[in-house]
Amino acid sequence: MAIYELHTRPDVADPVLVMSLDGWVDAGLGAATAAAALLTAVETEVVATFDVDGLLDHRARRPVVRIVDGVNTGLTWPELQLRAGRDAAGRSLLLLVGPEPDHQWRAFCDATVGLARDFGTRLVAGLGAFPAPVPHTRPCRLAATATSAELAAAVGFVPGTLDVPGGVQAALEQAFAAAGIPAVGLWARVPHYVAAMPYPEASAALLDGLAKLAGVQVDTADLHRAGEDTRRRIDELVANNPEHLQLVSQLESQLDAEVQQGGFGPLPSGDEIAAELERYLRGQSG
Repeated sequence: MAIYELHTRPDVADPVLVMSLDGWVDAGLGAATAAAALLTAVETEVVATFDVDGLLDHRARRPVVRIVDGVNTGLTWPELQLRAGRDAAGRSLLLLVGPEPDHQWRAFCDATVGLARDFGTRLVAGLGAFPAPVPHTRPCRLAATATSAELAAAVGFVPGTLDVPGGVQAALEQAFAAAGIPAVGLWARVPHYVAAMPYPEASAALLDGLAKLAGVQVDTADLHRAGEDTRRRIDELVANNPEHLQLVSQLESQLDAEVQQGGFGPLPSGDEIAAELERYLRGQSG
């Protein structure tokens, strides 16, 4: 049985494939909100749908049942799609959106790479966000995972060797590398202590990074305004406690030194600092 169904062959020229799959690390809903903004800004059509019965565990991602006056009127099933459209400048886009597969990762990667190759994809960019020991008072920075040192350096990266659990995006990057298609993961660094709440600045940073790297044009003004509002709300929470103001100041000093060095410093013991502040802010929001 085919892992996907092809619905149309869009008229695309050297498209960029943007990947945003739910279910893995997405601090502050950075990637999900960025993908939603992209889908809102760009008129797209469904190119292919993947077999969710074979790829997903429906007990982990249950369909939504609508009940009207006690009557079951239908189910809304999760969808994993490849969509196509053009940005404001007329550049061709492919978008891979939906839940991260639970099963058949290798087959899913092979199918996705095959579709990307068929449509002449020139670059693949994944979106993500992870919690980091950084303050909310500084601009959100991106870190990359990539199929080449040149791509990683174009975005910025955390130096050293990290062994961490991987999502399907990591498997896709490897599959694209094997196929000779350049791929990069754009990861927004979200302050630990706001990772559980929406953080629009991360979403704006991801789309701005996509524009800089791949030329994909999306208006991020609304996201930046929402990010400023969020920053002011966090400022109000932190201002009530001198101890936590000091903690934020320590994170600021750490990040400023990192920027002056022209890159990313090693992961510091600021994890404990951020974790304490996270507990504080969660207690305030609760």
